[in-house]
Amino acid sequence: MADHTTNYSGTFIEVSEDCPIDHGAEPPIAENLSIAALHYRLISEKPYGRTSDDVIFETHALRKGIDPNDQDARAEFFSKGQPCLRSSPLGKRYGWGTHHDAEGRVALVPRDSEEYAALAADPALAHTRAMRSSRAK
Repeated sequence: MADHTTNYSGTFIEVSEDCPIDHGAEPPIAENLSIAALHYRLISEKPYGRTSDDVIFETHALRKGIDPNDQDARAEFFSKGQPCLRSSPLGKRYGWGTHHDAEGRVALVPRDSEEYAALAADPALAHTRAMRSSRAK
């Protein structure tokens, strides 16, 4: 089992206070997939199909040419703390909230949706925000 985890359960991560857009936008797809594009692809292709740890490790593995199913590499990766989805560009720059269900599985929620407003107002969930892109002034 991993020493560290990035998983949340029963939590809604709202977009950062300084997110520059008011809607969910798909990150641009470049030849070398960005972290934002990989996070978007992994979460959107299987809503509630992966945990945050799955998304963070698969992104790392795909960028480094490691087999995403390599459990030894995964254990080594999580032997140190890793940035969680609060630091993802999706919530900082692209207008996506992330809902983490009771089992820690994650789905994207566009900032301009009714679902986002409902989750943001749900007192049964823990609430936090994506990290700011710049320091508060």
